[in-house]
Amino acid sequence: VQLVESGGGMVHSGGSLRLSCAASGFTFSSYDMSWVRQAPGKGPEWVSGINTGGGNTYYADSVKGRFTISRDNAKNTLYLQMNSLKPEDTALYYCARNPESEDRDYRQYDYWGQGTQVTVSS
Repeated sequence: VQLVESGGGMVHSGGSLRLSCAASGFTFSSYDMSWVRQAPGKGPEWVSGINTGGGNTYYADSVKGRFTISRDNAKNTLYLQMNSLKPEDTALYYCARNPESEDRDYRQYDYWGQGTQVTVSS
């Protein structure tokens, strides 16, 4: 199993970024997927999740209305579109495989990528 994130970078407050997570080594379409972030000096924070078919999506209150999760099962890729970024969104963003349907507890996730850094300046 391999998960490889990309798309992070440095933007000004109010800007946008689109993160991608390329999955391999397993049947991507069979698993719910999630994004988790970790800011410097803080613990992990669950951000968003999506079910196998992409029809059900769910978000942390802190990002609801600004972030959009999606997936392309034909390309084995997970996405996170981030708009109206704020300095408090600065973190290392991880994609993770979720073996339990719609589980928001990141401690249950079994595979993680290496993360991609997002930095938002004020």
